[in-house]
Amino acid sequence: MNTIAIKSTDSKQDKKIVKASFPVLEMTCAACAVSVESMLKSVEGVADAGVNFANQSAWVSYNPALTGPDQFQQTVRSIGYDLVIDTENQDDIKEAAQQKHYQRVKKRTLWSSVLSLPIVIIGMFFMDMPYGNWIMMVLSTPVVFYFGGHFFVNAWKQARNKKANMDTLVALSTGVAWIFSTFTTIYPQFWHNQGLHAHVYFEAAAVVIAFISLGKLLEEKAKSNTSSALKKLMGLQPKTVTLVKSDGSFTEIPILQLKVGEKVLVKPGEKIPVDGEVVTGESYVDESMISGEPVPVLKSAREKVFAGTINQKGSFQFEAQKVGADTILAQIIRMVQEAQGSKAPVQKLVDKIAGIFVPIVIGIALLTFLSWMVLGGENALTHALLTAVTVLVIACPCALGLATPTAIMVGVGKGAENNILIKDAESLELAHKVNAVVLDKTGTITEGKPTVEQLLFAENRANQKMLEQILLSIEKSSEHPLADAVVRHMEEQGITPVAVEKVESLTGLGIQATYQGETYYVGNLRLLEKNGITLPNALKAEISRMQEAAKTVILFTNQQDLLAIVSITDKIKESSALAIKKLQTAGIEVYMLTGDNIHTAAAIAREVGIKNYKAEVMPADKAAFVKELQKKGTVVAMVGDGINDSHALATADVSIAMGKGSDIAMDVAKITLISSDLNSIPKALKLSGKTVRAIRQNLFWAFIYNVIGIPIAAGVLYPVNGFLLDPMIAGAAMALSSVSVVANSLRLKYSSL
Repeated sequence: MNTIAIKSTDSKQDKKIVKASFPVLEMTCAACAVSVESMLKSVEGVADAGVNFANQSAWVSYNPALTGPDQFQQTVRSIGYDLVIDTENQDDIKEAAQQKHYQRVKKRTLWSSVLSLPIVIIGMFFMDMPYGNWIMMVLSTPVVFYFGGHFFVNAWKQARNKKANMDTLVALSTGVAWIFSTFTTIYPQFWHNQGLHAHVYFEAAAVVIAFISLGKLLEEKAKSNTSSALKKLMGLQPKTVTLVKSDGSFTEIPILQLKVGEKVLVKPGEKIPVDGEVVTGESYVDESMISGEPVPVLKSAREKVFAGTINQKGSFQFEAQKVGADTILAQIIRMVQEAQGSKAPVQKLVDKIAGIFVPIVIGIALLTFLSWMVLGGENALTHALLTAVTVLVIACPCALGLATPTAIMVGVGKGAENNILIKDAESLELAHKVNAVVLDKTGTITEGKPTVEQLLFAENRANQKMLEQILLSIEKSSEHPLADAVVRHMEEQGITPVAVEKVESLTGLGIQATYQGETYYVGNLRLLEKNGITLPNALKAEISRMQEAAKTVILFTNQQDLLAIVSITDKIKESSALAIKKLQTAGIEVYMLTGDNIHTAAAIAREVGIKNYKAEVMPADKAAFVKELQKKGTVVAMVGDGINDSHALATADVSIAMGKGSDIAMDVAKITLISSDLNSIPKALKLSGKTVRAIRQNLFWAFIYNVIGIPIAAGVLYPVNGFLLDPMIAGAAMALSSVSVVANSLRLKYSSL
């Protein structure tokens, strides 16, 4: 529970208003969130409240002198939901409850389907078999009242608070169908005396429960793991730190006890706990979670370090400058949380429609019953009961409940076949509207790992093999990450090391070592200048050309001459240029953002055909850029692979992560390209368009049966031609609407991208 104190503007008295957030359990639709929110707002002492169905949480601003979490929990439980008020284990309790709920839905979907199958077979093909009605009654009873019992419980709780949702309609339609069928099974002579055949509708009641349970199962699966990204981000910060005491000794303390100004020791391989400034020592630090760049950065005295970044081989001490919620990591966590929480699923639209649909259907059924009782003549009761039941049966929300989930299920499967992992219905709804794609550079357009492009030794060197061995040996002794690329390249060529001596790291320059009495250097141009080694102008021009082409140049020399040049680059993916061209051809603006320098950014952008790019951007800058585009009315897709992209991914309308990127990016993003092939982006946008069309068509078919069927079921044709719709036909129409929805969704499976 996170709380903040807010000073009231009430002039009469100064009230302390506290804002707290709590996980909410058992919500199944957007209408549930509305119910929970309205109940929380009704509690005395609550200033304001809000409930987010997407991340299953609620926030409440309240006066602790008048109310508190216990009262909120009691109020929410009164309408069938639950509020987690345990301040220490909220996330664990929420995750366990969600997993338990998913297993319950899975179990009742399986068993309701198994029991419904023989009911359907008997009801459709063996209606006149001996004891058929009794068999169907026995099989349907556990389906309706045990596996579908929660519908009745929730409907009752909603009714007590003068509310209605999908549970209400499911409970009414299945309950009335079962009661009507049970009455007919036990007292068939009642209808025979009226000259009517005693129909039963057990199959309608059972199949409704099975189908709706299936829809709920699909929804729960789509919403799983919603908090894993934030948990992993939080896991980047260690729980303890090594504090450097005033006398120079060390002690381990919980990170919550660390204060600004205190000194911290960071050992090799450890995560940096808070933001600060290096005091003594030096090491390379992997800052990819902040900058997105794969090459670790050398940190020495007066250099800034950030929480969550990972120390490499050295150790150093730094002074804590920002702790707790002030660190950059904490800010990223907070911004991702806010961006994720601001989004609502596409199912919300269907639930809103259902909120209007439910009371209308109930009203029509009651009106139908009363109208027939008044105007039905000598068969008034028979016709009134039959037509009211028929209205409820034909208006069953089965197709409505399946319209979106089935299209999503098939769309997700189609995406997986094309290496596109889709985790969110909202992304499918919006992706086809995208008119701007923002690409991270490293790991998205490029491969995200430094590799040796060229290793050129000076010509006419009889001892080149020995020099290769010396270079490999020196680089194996280096802690610099670029040295790993050189070592990997040379070992792949079958080169073996030799024993070098007096290895010394030269800060900011490179490294030197001695072999058989001669000194060798590996480093940058400044290292050569320091040792008085001059290069021909032509060679200097070649090195400049390499640097302008976004390549890192490493020089290998002895005390007199240049021996070799190593060119290292982060290669552009083969798919990048073609994918970007496809997007541009489709009328989509493509932007590139990177934390790298302007020369590298310009070179990469030029090579892949991107006109709009920005260099040296921080995580917050990426998110701000996305927001700028959104303010212009642009629908933005963000594509990235690093932790540093997570805020921008969560902010974008459609978020796409590269499958070989960080777990955080993949968890935050709603779409993941499993193969890291950028050509999957145009495919994902096309798949979105086809899925959205299928959803719209499904909703059309789901409603057209109701629009046409409900008036006919109510008996509007009776005065014209004496036609009354048989509930059996109504049940068949209901089933047909479901079949048409599923069949339409399955068409996606065989379409091309």
